[in-house]
Amino acid sequence: MMNRDETTCTCALASVFGFEAAAGAALIGLCGSAQAVFGRSHEELAALTGPAGAPYLSRITDRTLSEAQEHLRKAADVGACYLTREDAGYPDLLRECPDAPLGLWYRSAEPPQRVFDSRPAIAVVGTRDLSSYGREWCARIVTGMAQSPSKPLIVSGLAIGADYTAHSTALDSGLPTVAVMATGIDEVYPFRHGHLAERIAATPGCALLTDFPPGTAPLPLHFLRRNRIIAGLSQATVLIESRIRGGGMNTARVAFGYDRDVFALPGRVDDLRSQGCNLLIRDRVAESITDVPGLVSRLGLGSLRGGKKTDLGRILQCFYGAKYPLEETEKLLAVALAVKRQRDIDFEGLTVATGLGYAEVSSLAGILESDGFLHIGLMQSCSLASGTA
Repeated sequence: MMNRDETTCTCALASVFGFEAAAGAALIGLCGSAQAVFGRSHEELAALTGPAGAPYLSRITDRTLSEAQEHLRKAADVGACYLTREDAGYPDLLRECPDAPLGLWYRSAEPPQRVFDSRPAIAVVGTRDLSSYGREWCARIVTGMAQSPSKPLIVSGLAIGADYTAHSTALDSGLPTVAVMATGIDEVYPFRHGHLAERIAATPGCALLTDFPPGTAPLPLHFLRRNRIIAGLSQATVLIESRIRGGGMNTARVAFGYDRDVFALPGRVDDLRSQGCNLLIRDRVAESITDVPGLVSRLGLGSLRGGKKTDLGRILQCFYGAKYPLEETEKLLAVALAVKRQRDIDFEGLTVATGLGYAEVSSLAGILESDGFLHIGLMQSCSLASGTA
């Protein structure tokens, strides 16, 4: 039996209009509701839309309604639902945007009102090719927001690099996070982030979100459409690192077009991963990030004065003290502190800094990495992992 309720009809129209959500919203406004659109004849709709509506009208059919009904069923199978612009749970900030999606696929352990209406939302985005500098500052920034009086919702895109660091640091710091996907709600891209997606969906205050129907693959163009949702959901966007052309740059520019605040982490002039941030700062699209307390204050989250600093030595002593002899614990601490003093130091550098042999340094660094304190990159360059900087 064909279902013609408002949710199904809106879902169908979202599929019809795709990237032209504003045109779909205009048609719904002319007819009074999504249901009313499907109640009009082809001739009536053509008279309302004129020549501009011709590419869409051939798809406003019972077949499209049937497909929408199937999408809703598939979403329900994975514990997701569909929010229309008229639903109370649709994010208010996103609704303000002229090209806001007609609807959103939503998966969470809590209703959308408790996710979107309880705190400010800050987007944290950047390059997939994140440097150790970017990783460290991304973690510092999100951890700083977690220590603020007004703890925000962290919004990002579930990609590798900056997105992964933002989501995982938020979860580890007790902040809620929303992942906006460039796929259907039943798919995760990249596949290796499936565990992160499940953790987000299961954590109170967090959610998975997309405007693509179930079964949608991660095509390149879909990431641009996803980026406008990230920007629209958030009162401010923080760009960690980006090349001049990249998804993070696109998100930042969309946010600026929505008249939202944009902040960017400056970097070396000759680092391709910082050229986008430096350009936005130069063009006054973004404000420069120079310290975490200042950023937190400019985001309107309050003051970090009086916050406790992380004592890496004490953390490592507590963690390893019961597992290893004192001498071994001190060696692990020596390696970690050497990395803290010199980001991207390699094993050769660690042997000089600690006075330990190469094989021993390699073994100790491996232990620190496996326990989540260290990140070992290409050419054995070492940096502190997210949340330990």
